[in-house]
Amino acid sequence: MSNAGRNRRQFLQSATALAAGAASVGFPWSRTAFANRAKNDRPTIGCIGVGSMGTGDAHGHANFGDIVAVCDVDSVHAERARQDPKIGKGTADACKDYRKILERKDIDVVSIVTPDHWHVKIAIEALQAGKHVFCQKPLTLTLEENQLIRAACKKYSDRIFTVGTQQRSDGMFLRAINMVQKGLLGDIKKVTVGINGSPTGGPFAKTTPPSELDWDMWLGQAPKVDYIDKRCHYEFRWWYEYSGGKFTDWGAHHVDVATWALNEHKEGMGPVKIDGTDAQHPVPFKDGNPTVDDCYNTSHEFNVVCTYASGVEMHVTSRGDNGVLFEGTKGRLFVNRGKITGAPIDEKWDEGKFTPEDLTRLYNGKTPEGHKENFFRCIREGGMPVSDVFSHVQAMTTCHLSSIAARLGRVIQWDPKAEKITGDAQAAGFFARTQRPGFEIPSVARA
Repeated sequence: MSNAGRNRRQFLQSATALAAGAASVGFPWSRTAFANRAKNDRPTIGCIGVGSMGTGDAHGHANFGDIVAVCDVDSVHAERARQDPKIGKGTADACKDYRKILERKDIDVVSIVTPDHWHVKIAIEALQAGKHVFCQKPLTLTLEENQLIRAACKKYSDRIFTVGTQQRSDGMFLRAINMVQKGLLGDIKKVTVGINGSPTGGPFAKTTPPSELDWDMWLGQAPKVDYIDKRCHYEFRWWYEYSGGKFTDWGAHHVDVATWALNEHKEGMGPVKIDGTDAQHPVPFKDGNPTVDDCYNTSHEFNVVCTYASGVEMHVTSRGDNGVLFEGTKGRLFVNRGKITGAPIDEKWDEGKFTPEDLTRLYNGKTPEGHKENFFRCIREGGMPVSDVFSHVQAMTTCHLSSIAARLGRVIQWDPKAEKITGDAQAAGFFARTQRPGFEIPSVARA
């Protein structure tokens, strides 16, 4: 067998292993490219937010650098991470105020795994402090925040910034994206993005915050309200005050994949019409805002239709299977975290047409590997990570527009080049949110 044939066979075998649920990322390259480097050749890391997802990310980062400080507004989380044998090892510093992490000159990298409404403020301040940034998805809370973080990344272009959308490093999704981009499905007419609906719940009791939690700091830019435990930690996702429900929770993954596959992931691109008439919320709404403050309020039932100038429709829906369905003039292809199915897979349409070179192209010229491996490789070598801010905010634009249209229950128009909602002053008012005094997000001069 030729070397080219052998490489292709190894590649396809690795992709097949991933599709079968292999624990590895499915690529034949080392998962620990930098794990065994000498201590003085490993970056130092500060972890901001060490709850459930923050703990998982910190464990991953520890393979490539040394965690010297952890931060969480919940002191129980912070102390647990400090004592964790793979994170703080009992010697890392622990604090509640993230600014203590950013002011340290010995920290090279920060990991941000906070509630969504804190992401952009901390990330911009981290860039200003000279740090490389790994920030969990969804990166932004509003359309304005998309512009703010993009401008900051342009200005501080010597810092590496990776978004935690790990599906960008998943072989099944990359195979689907490559197939769409190479035209193997023909002209794409419709994409269905299944992201499920938010849970419903409440009314919840208002209580005194636990002593270990700095509730005022947790709220940050959001309005000052009484403590409800179901507003906090993981459950913040189901409140528009802090997140976007499933529009941004799963949308940050699946809308991102769909946007990338359609080549609608560059600045100035995006849908032109967003139809939110088919959406329901678990509590009454007036003028796009919930009228009660003690229940989950993000949409639990929806089918938002985003139409592009090309005529392609993207249905962002709570119905059907979680995943992305591409429908083209030549065939249909479905992909999610558990499977990739359809005639193109059964009939091996991409055999010989999904090469290691294609994978490297999707990785912005870098060696294909796991998500955090790619981040730390870019820190060492420079270049654009596979999950960059600039393309991510294009997907987030569609997520936020879907949320706005659903909240108002109507069709809105979007000008992708001007990046503004047109012909609807009320809808345009959702472009940004008022930030509580003392928690304003920095605005940097555009590069």
